[in-house]
Amino acid sequence: MHRAAKEPPHSSPQSLTRTIAAIVIGNGFVAYDFTVYSFSAVLIGKLFFPSANPASSLLLSLATFGAGFVMRPLGAILIGHISDSRGRKAGMCVALTLMTVGTWMIACLPTYASIGAAASILLVIARLLQGLAAGGEIGPASASLMESVAYRRRCFMVSWRGASQGAAAFVAALVGASTVAVLTPAAMREWGWRIPFVLGGLIGPVGWFLRRHMMELPPAIRERLSARVLAEHARPLALGMLMMAAPSVSIYITVFYMPAYLVSTLHRSPTISLMTACVSGLVILVVTPLVARIADRRASRKTIQYLSLAVAVAGAWPAFWGLTRGVDNLAALVIITAYVAFAVNNAGAGSVLMMEAFPRHRRAAALSVIYSFGVVAFGGFSPFIVTWLIHVTGNAMMPAWYLMVANGMSLVALYLFPENTRGTEPALAEPAGR
Repeated sequence: MHRAAKEPPHSSPQSLTRTIAAIVIGNGFVAYDFTVYSFSAVLIGKLFFPSANPASSLLLSLATFGAGFVMRPLGAILIGHISDSRGRKAGMCVALTLMTVGTWMIACLPTYASIGAAASILLVIARLLQGLAAGGEIGPASASLMESVAYRRRCFMVSWRGASQGAAAFVAALVGASTVAVLTPAAMREWGWRIPFVLGGLIGPVGWFLRRHMMELPPAIRERLSARVLAEHARPLALGMLMMAAPSVSIYITVFYMPAYLVSTLHRSPTISLMTACVSGLVILVVTPLVARIADRRASRKTIQYLSLAVAVAGAWPAFWGLTRGVDNLAALVIITAYVAFAVNNAGAGSVLMMEAFPRHRRAAALSVIYSFGVVAFGGFSPFIVTWLIHVTGNAMMPAWYLMVANGMSLVALYLFPENTRGTEPALAEPAGR
């Protein structure tokens, strides 16, 4: 028998607020530092992977972006195990430290023109460190948020982890758009591209300090993560990874890859393309908690996800058809953000559904493994794959087909995923008077 979940350790709204802030700010920082690279992919490709063919430089830059995902599964296993055996706080602090080191490496790296191929190698190493951190962050952050409140508020609370990623995308794109708008192309090439990474590196110590002083539940059971333990939950782990196809492909295609797509494929200005990412991040920040509120009021965690995935499948082709037909910038902004609002909004319900399928002493590692392997398999290299497909076929609609397949796959996996109801998953007591 597994131990029942203990009451949340937050004796006051203030302590709960501090815990949420520590988790959300730290997770936002991890998301910002990992993804800000994507908004500078075109310029980084020229500085670290110079080539006579601009497409080759972009492909190598996007491959380096994807390299960060290679380390995610290892980070999920190592940091997830630390989080389940030594406490969520310990795992999240390790993740934040690794991300800070990787970010400062990128901020300070000499370019290819200065040290040759060593610059490219060091850039890849920095991305691998960031991937290790990002792989272990999601599980403990989500588990901590879920375990801090009662059953009927879980989706809303966990949604702030997803919302923080939207905020990170908004800030990263805003910083990128601002530097592009203010600085000359020569200044951007010489030093301006480093500004987003320096700002991210400065936030790291703040998030680490907040996490070191947050309250948390002690580990339920100290258990070594092993192949046997993972095999006991093979079905929900496998289906969970398939469920990750939709959110990971959607956010990496429609938010992080979109600026490069608009500039390189549709030949729009860098400032406008980055502004679409800004607004998309803001939409995720606002819409994700609202959708989670609705999900908490439904008897099943799946209901709202079915609706979102169905709309995402049906809307992908019309959205990209409009973009490739040369609509004006305002119309393009509306199309992109409307699609994002439907396709990237289930961080709350989706994560809670997955975590409720596992006992408390395994759920941080389980969600980290699901998230990391799912993102590696489907989302991480999606910008590279889509760019390659466009280059080979000459068809600018490739992102739409990729999105339709990913969302359709997740729709099937969601249907098959086992759902624990309020009666089968130990729930925290409802507050008196509610």
